[in-house]
Amino acid sequence: MNRVQITNNKGENYMKEYQVTCITKPDRFNTHEHITHIGNVAGKWKITRELAIQKIESKQEAFFTVDRTSGRKMYVGVVREAGKLPFLRTHADGKWNDNLLAQAECNGSCKLIG
Repeated sequence: MNRVQITNNKGENYMKEYQVTCITKPDRFNTHEHITHIGNVAGKWKITRELAIQKIESKQEAFFTVDRTSGRKMYVGVVREAGKLPFLRTHADGKWNDNLLAQAECNGSCKLIG
C-alpha cells in the first residue's frame, strides 16, 4: 500500500493515510448498491468495506481521495443510518460528498489484502 506517514513537529507518528483511487460495486450504475471494496490501482491493493470501516472507526488508518478539480484531499468516513448497514462516503469541510463514487473501478491487478 502507498502510505503517507503523518508526524507532528515532535516527530510523533499519527494515523497512517492511504489514497483511494478505485472502488468496487456489484453494479457500478445502481445508486442503491454499496461500495464493497476500496483500493489503489497504482499500489495494486484493495480492502473490503468492512475492514475499511473497522480501520477508520478505530482510528488506525485514514483513507482519502484527491479531488480532480481542486487537488484537495477528501477523507473517507463511515455513515451510519438507522436500519441500514454502515457505508463509506467522502467528506470535506464538514460536508458529505460523492467523490468516492467518482473513482475508477478496481481492476484485476488490485489484490485483496488485510
